Amino acid sequence: MKFSKQRELILDTIMKSDIHPTADYIYNSLKKDNPNLSLGTVYRNLAQLVENGFIHKVSMPNQSDRFDKNIKPHAHIICDVCNEVYDIDSSSIKCFINNLSSEHDVDISSYNIVFKGICKSCKKADLKI
Repeated sequence: MKFSKQRELILDTIMKSDIHPTADYIYNSLKKDNPNLSLGTVYRNLAQLVENGFIHKVSMPNQSDRFDKNIKPHAHIICDVCNEVYDIDSSSIKCFINNLSSEHDVDISSYNIVFKGICKSCKKADLKI
């Protein structure tokens, strides 16, 4: 896979991000300094980056897809309050996947588990009210 300047900028934006950005977020972050960048270009490059294993796409029901720099198997939680997406890398989930694999005699190569709830920051903010 060739890396154009735009593809490098898009990947760099994701890799430096502390969030799971949407295509719109990436586009808006880069547009000011790259006026020739189109939203279509961002989507096409994101698809290529996902297809080639550089990033992971996190699909959420009734929401825009998010993009994750962490390509290792892990789960996510979406906060019901702030709508942010957080990684959950837990030995409990790994144990669950291993048990599921053994119980059903299958080899699980990947998974996409998304929990909904309230993140730590929103829980703390709610306690202050």
